[in-house]
Amino acid sequence: MKSNCLKMSYIALFAVILCIGAENATAQATYKRVGFNENIKIKGVIATRSADSLTMRDVSSADMYYVDLSPTTKVQTYKKVLRGGDQFPASYLLRGLRIQVTGTGNADGHIIAKQIDFDPEDLRTAQALQVSVDPVEAQAEANRKKIEENEARIAATEENAKRMAGQIDEAQAMAAAAQASADRANNRINGLGDYDTIKTIVVPFATGSAALGPKGKKIIDEARAWVKTQDTKGWMISVIGFADSTGNSAKNKTLSEKRANAVIGYLVTKYGLPLTRLVQPFGAGADMPVAENTTAAGRAQNRRVEIKLLLNKGIAGD
Repeated sequence: MKSNCLKMSYIALFAVILCIGAENATAQATYKRVGFNENIKIKGVIATRSADSLTMRDVSSADMYYVDLSPTTKVQTYKKVLRGGDQFPASYLLRGLRIQVTGTGNADGHIIAKQIDFDPEDLRTAQALQVSVDPVEAQAEANRKKIEENEARIAATEENAKRMAGQIDEAQAMAAAAQASADRANNRINGLGDYDTIKTIVVPFATGSAALGPKGKKIIDEARAWVKTQDTKGWMISVIGFADSTGNSAKNKTLSEKRANAVIGYLVTKYGLPLTRLVQPFGAGADMPVAENTTAAGRAQNRRVEIKLLLNKGIAGD
């Protein structure tokens, strides 16, 4: 029990470090170009993810690389004795996952990934890390917004004082506008690894079941109809399964994963959702309940899958 608590503490600490590192990676790291048609095999850690690409940091240096994904990119665990590795969709490439990329350089200096290998234990660590990262990022975003609001109030107060004193002239106004434009540009660049949650869709499940029922399908269909009215440029989709506290931890973990996969299967088969749009397919078990498990109503709320529609702020811009 003590070792599990220590492990979760380390994961939470690493989650904070990952949030800070991902935010500063684009601004501070040196991105290394790969020669055109140059064959390369490199090990590193995923820093940021988007629909069809990722950035990774070389484990042996501070260099960063752009890695482009394609429908033919093979994602698998390292080969085992007498047999090959297990295949996975690209949606399992999570931030913080240690990987080995095999590919060739393109004209932009990016690596076109032919094959990406990873260790199953590293995947489990990255999945647990992702769950820890979400609340950390949410708090960081709330802090950023609060700072911006305070700065806006201070700026408004100073602006009014200057107007009352007659100290604002055309040159100062032009300088302020230029600085604001530069700040917006910098915020867009630094925001490539940050996501805003546009909408959260909660899909209910029956006790002990991973079958997607008519009510759940209706909720997804209604959400899909709404999505068709939106500009989805830069959107990603996160699917996380949950369970109530009935049963043991291992059973609930497996059940929540099956629920997440059932929702993903419905989105793919009915609506042709590209797997490259998916981020963090994960089963959280009975962790992170939204209601008390002491009542039937509370347990019903906890038997769910959360579909989060995420917007990559760096791609979408202002």
